[in-house]
Amino acid sequence: MELHTGHHWVVQILGMNVNMDTIIMTWIVGILVIIVSLAATRKRSLVPSGMQNAMEIVVTALLAQFKETLGPKYSQVVSILLTMFLFILFSNELGLLPTNHLLASPTNDLNTTVALALVSSAMVHVIALKNQGVKKHFKHFFQPFAPFVLINVLEEFTKPLTLAFRLFGNILAGEILLEVLYFLVPAGVPIVWLIFSLFIGLIQAFIFTILTTSYLAPSFQGGH
Repeated sequence: MELHTGHHWVVQILGMNVNMDTIIMTWIVGILVIIVSLAATRKRSLVPSGMQNAMEIVVTALLAQFKETLGPKYSQVVSILLTMFLFILFSNELGLLPTNHLLASPTNDLNTTVALALVSSAMVHVIALKNQGVKKHFKHFFQPFAPFVLINVLEEFTKPLTLAFRLFGNILAGEILLEVLYFLVPAGVPIVWLIFSLFIGLIQAFIFTILTTSYLAPSFQGGH
């Protein structure tokens, strides 16, 4: 048995290896997020139903988490966090379709999860500089004592790494197991695992977004 999950269609562009399947699927996911968002908000009603109802349930739950963690200024990042959640959710679920290996989750590529984690990390510093100013933001690296600067700086590197590898590892492992089950037991068991994986994809998108929110929380404290 030859596993296709985790293998990529690699093309050299300007001397760099580019995973073209990841690029293509990332664009597809982006388009799907836009289509679903427009469809859910196109004909809004006071008594939501269908896609609008599902979207409102998800968004309302996330907004409650954002407000509780970040406080009244959560609106500064709410658009980015919601977009991040939807992108990761659609990416996770798309790779579960029983098709050829080219239709894989962008999130089973470490390049994608690292990029998402770097966006998360950059957002923490941008918001901190906006709310606290340069002096106060960089001062926190030396707290509670000056020697802690090494630990605090190291933490800024470990946070995005753990975010990236957690998402990548969970999605890749789930897709590998699903491919193995399709080969060994063509019916029955793969369906059960597929349903479970859909739930795991949702949970992983939620965890990534909420962890990003928790990392952002100090950036909203002590502002002017």
